[in-house]
Amino acid sequence: MSAHRRLLPGVFLGSAAIAEGYLTRAQLRRRSYRRLVHGVYADPGLPFDHRLRCRGVALLLAPGAAIGGYSAAAWYGAPFAAAADQVTVVCPEEVRWRGPREADVHHTVLQPGDVVCIDDVPVTTALRTAWDVMTLEPLTTAVAALDAMVAAEHVTLAELVSMAQRGSGRWGVSRVRRAVPLVDPRAESPQESRLRVCLRLAGLEPVPQYEVLHRGWFVARVDLAFPDERLAIEYEGAHHFEDDQIPRDDARLDRLRAAGWRVIRVSVSDMRDLDALLARIRAALTGAPGSH
Repeated sequence: MSAHRRLLPGVFLGSAAIAEGYLTRAQLRRRSYRRLVHGVYADPGLPFDHRLRCRGVALLLAPGAAIGGYSAAAWYGAPFAAAADQVTVVCPEEVRWRGPREADVHHTVLQPGDVVCIDDVPVTTALRTAWDVMTLEPLTTAVAALDAMVAAEHVTLAELVSMAQRGSGRWGVSRVRRAVPLVDPRAESPQESRLRVCLRLAGLEPVPQYEVLHRGWFVARVDLAFPDERLAIEYEGAHHFEDDQIPRDDARLDRLRAAGWRVIRVSVSDMRDLDALLARIRAALTGAPGSH
């Protein structure tokens, strides 16, 4: 890629831009270019997200290395990594490259078919990304990413199951085989996925995105449900506390209660004390008073 393309538009090596006369060092500072990685800059008008950070790291990659794992998942329907998070890089075992401090480099076996080029960025394929996400990330984070990747149709559940079955002897296969049965593309947010996984690991079996009907009429679709107990679990992200959303949520809650359902509303603070949250849900399932 030429320095011209690196600079116009978007992401470029500062040294290359200066050497080829596009900028002086003073101009690089004065024009407020965004520094992505040491020596790599971006047009400040570009949205600053994790993929932009990945593009910066990609300009420094050693031959054969690629953006992988949770970072690569951003190209496959799971853009959950934050802009400032370290960029996951997978690198062939024989290439002793450590990368910049903004990169988390994993030396591993990379097959010729494991890497594709998307928008001039070397990225692991969807299936290889899925494997690395499951082996490198905490279980709930991995399942949330895989839920989104399957929902976006970049991988299928059948492909994940087959990959887990064929992975005998491969590093991380036990983690893959633990994660795959928990994947469910019906989830509509990362936190909903994480909450469902926590419930599943506790031996509970909620139904995701359950449609509540009352006397044949649609009442609401709830994040997670225990239909026999008429108990709904709703994860409430930041948008639920916006002014125009609050009355809609209250009206929806009234409709569910009128239909004979109980609702446990879960916030990010609840997720920080899972033992207390699980105790609350178990109490509601057994009908304990004051548990919802």
